[in-house]
Amino acid sequence: MAKLIEFETDRLRLRQWNAADREPFAALNADPRVMEFFPALLTLAESDAMADRCEAMIQEQGWGLWASELKDNGAFIGFVGLHRPSYPLPFSPCVEIGWRLAFDYWGKGLASEAARGALHVAFQSLGLAEIVSFTAVGNRRSRAVMERLGMHESGTFEQPRVPADNPLRLHILYRLSRSSYGV
Repeated sequence: MAKLIEFETDRLRLRQWNAADREPFAALNADPRVMEFFPALLTLAESDAMADRCEAMIQEQGWGLWASELKDNGAFIGFVGLHRPSYPLPFSPCVEIGWRLAFDYWGKGLASEAARGALHVAFQSLGLAEIVSFTAVGNRRSRAVMERLGMHESGTFEQPRVPADNPLRLHILYRLSRSSYGV
């Protein structure tokens, strides 16, 4: 078991998952607005399994896709964090930064704020050389977050976890190097 990394930003606490996160996480994974750029909504069992994987990843390596909550009231808003994809990608091996927030928390700068904290962990604490992020080409909101983080567009690829006949298969890759981040 690795040393647990948790951190705070001005408005958020990024932490290990707990049982109380499961219900709001399942709700956001069943929301068509949140899941618009994913191949399918998640069932309760699929959502719980994902939360279990996130929790286990943090337990094993000390970092991962952290449960994210508002500091002022403790409300779970989704996840933000770092992840090593376990499936082959054209740019593997890599560490990606990602987020998924409940719809009520969109448009408030929370994803960008939390992701900046995660980048600080990636580059300062973990000493990683590069972070990537990717999404379906049409996901303008996530692409805007990537650009606000200083990430640079680096081409497209076919996401192997999306069925070949699905219009979401074409993804766009963004990269950010440690030196570009200013560390």
